[in-house]
Amino acid sequence: MEPKGKILIIDDNEDVLFALNLLLEPYTEKIKVTTQPARIGHFMTTFQPDVILLDMNFRRDAISGQEGFDCLEQILRIDPQAVVVFMTAYADTDKAVRAIKAGATDFISKPWEKEKLLATLSSALKLSQSRKEVGRLQEQVLALKGNDDLPELIGNSPAMQKVKETIFKLSDTDANILILGENGTGKDLVARMLKHFSPRQEAAFVTIDLGSIPEQLFESELFGYEKGAFTDARKSKPGRMEIASGGTLFLDEIGNLSLPMQARLLTAIEKKRITRLGAIEPIQIDVRLICATNADLHKRVTEGSFRQDLLYRINTIELRIPPLRERGEDILLLAEHFLTKYNRKYHKEAKGLTREAKNKLLKYNWPGNVRELQHTLERAVILSENNLLRPNDFFFPHTTAGNDNENIPELNLEKLERKAIEQALKASGGNMSRAAELLGITRFTLYRKLEKLGL
Repeated sequence: MEPKGKILIIDDNEDVLFALNLLLEPYTEKIKVTTQPARIGHFMTTFQPDVILLDMNFRRDAISGQEGFDCLEQILRIDPQAVVVFMTAYADTDKAVRAIKAGATDFISKPWEKEKLLATLSSALKLSQSRKEVGRLQEQVLALKGNDDLPELIGNSPAMQKVKETIFKLSDTDANILILGENGTGKDLVARMLKHFSPRQEAAFVTIDLGSIPEQLFESELFGYEKGAFTDARKSKPGRMEIASGGTLFLDEIGNLSLPMQARLLTAIEKKRITRLGAIEPIQIDVRLICATNADLHKRVTEGSFRQDLLYRINTIELRIPPLRERGEDILLLAEHFLTKYNRKYHKEAKGLTREAKNKLLKYNWPGNVRELQHTLERAVILSENNLLRPNDFFFPHTTAGNDNENIPELNLEKLERKAIEQALKASGGNMSRAAELLGITRFTLYRKLEKLGL
């Protein structure tokens, strides 16, 4: 019997429990025993056994096995993937067939033969491990969906060439990377490129936007939880770190993490293991960490709002993404790319931009960076009635209405936010998800801003 795991034994005969405990102890990781079927729920949630050895009869002179079937039903309600092996002194073929149909994995007669018992439990433990691995792989398959295509990092400016060169230099390493840059510069795109050109190219790429997850949900999202860990935990769920194990975990906007959560993350990184909420046993993990932020983390360390030891862990290499205003002619390359993309999407036939339109794009400061340029081109393609996009097709909400780019911009942030949100809601027809996308923020952030501004 090679595989080791946790076994729960439920039998009304204490002599049987003692004998099984003595026999199986050398072959298992841990054993729990009970004579009380009523405690099944307790052991399922606290002990989390890999295999359950379940007697079929608990009342004196009972031989039907119905009590065992009732217990099996309860176990499978708690965990549909549970591996249960029935035991009974009143074995017959019909009962064995019924047990398997009801969801039991195997059937052992009492008194048992030692070698047969060990072989049965070994197979059951292998099955339990396989089911858990399948569940984890299914989550990883979901994480891999949509990540197969090679990300396209558009730009020929010296600043972007330096970024591309650094990505290629890192292609043979698993080093943790910290991506720095303003909002909208494409930090998530760079993270995907780092994953694509890495030893973990074929493994999962899991993303967490820490700016959109409420702090009270952070632990359950990152570390996962067991069924019953909290009110709405109706089934067990692996966390993002567990799903990413063997692959890459991208923590976007890590500067938003509170100090207590920074401590939890640091512990997980250092020990390379996590514990699901409601669980006792830790789970080993192996992740390559890529983090991104628009915050000055070194300044945050000095201020005491970011842990220095965590910063050391996440920034083996720092990669700065330049803002769009520093990328020169890349603005026009990106504009042409987005023009082609939205022509196709909206069945338009805009053939390019006039010289005046190009000059207008080059003169603008692009505080929202590539994301703002993308949304600007999308709006222009949708609304323009010309074959060539003209200056009037581009609207920049960050400048005062009626003035061109050279004039003094609106400086009141609240007014700018209000105006931008109102325009996004109007352009999206009130669709919150679309409005958030146009603004370059998450829907959760949009709801908070609406509440703050009283909209």
